[in-house]
Amino acid sequence: MTQAEKGKVYLVGAGPGDPELLTVRALLLLETADVVFHDDLVPDEVLSLVHRHALVTSVGKRCGRPRITQAGIHALLIESAKAGQSVVRLKQGDPLVFGRAAEEIAALRDAKIPFEVVPGVTAAFAAGAALQLPLTDRKSASKLIFATGHHAEGKDAAPLWSGPLPEDATLVLYMPGRDTKRLASDLRVAGVAADVPCAAVSHAATSRQSYAACRLEEFDALECGPAPLLLLVGRAMESLVAGNVVEETALLVEEAASLVSATK
Repeated sequence: MTQAEKGKVYLVGAGPGDPELLTVRALLLLETADVVFHDDLVPDEVLSLVHRHALVTSVGKRCGRPRITQAGIHALLIESAKAGQSVVRLKQGDPLVFGRAAEEIAALRDAKIPFEVVPGVTAAFAAGAALQLPLTDRKSASKLIFATGHHAEGKDAAPLWSGPLPEDATLVLYMPGRDTKRLASDLRVAGVAADVPCAAVSHAATSRQSYAACRLEEFDALECGPAPLLLLVGRAMESLVAGNVVEETALLVEEAASLVSATK
């Protein structure tokens, strides 16, 4: 495998936060890049893998805090590459799932900057793996739908989900927000049955992971953990609501915490 090339930008998926879930390609690029521009959600355990002589800069935009604009990020990527540096744009999860990769790719193409996209483990897959919970199942879920509650600035607010949800589907909502009453209302109005299982997973597949599960009829009062948050809706979540994975989940979280501590 080649190391990070000078004058090239790499859009790299950092995965859910556990450094052991990075791809081999992502690790090699972190170890050899000259510059790394990362999201706020990328944890220190992953950033510690960056080459010690690399320039590491946070370009995150969270919770309305005034930070660098998206256009500013484009400028940093382009200027660094034109200066002959190898550049990693490190994104939480997978770069192409509910990030701003499309805008960054368009900017790099317009500037004629060579780039490469390196996939990462997205939150939905990390949550399913950590909870030992298949997102699809031959008996209950043959469809997997990804949606997000976060939209571009200026876009009118819309229900997080509208239209009927297939009975055999698992709906995954990224960045759903913490308004459980609105979430429950949107799902009920869309026609989702009251007894459909729902699970909110916080900090999926990290030492801080927590989850809460119930049926839609009880979702208004669900106590969700802190962001980053993921909402899973569908019959495939039945074992989670029934409490059949509680012990296994606690064990996995404990093991994840031990692994993170060992990397420090």
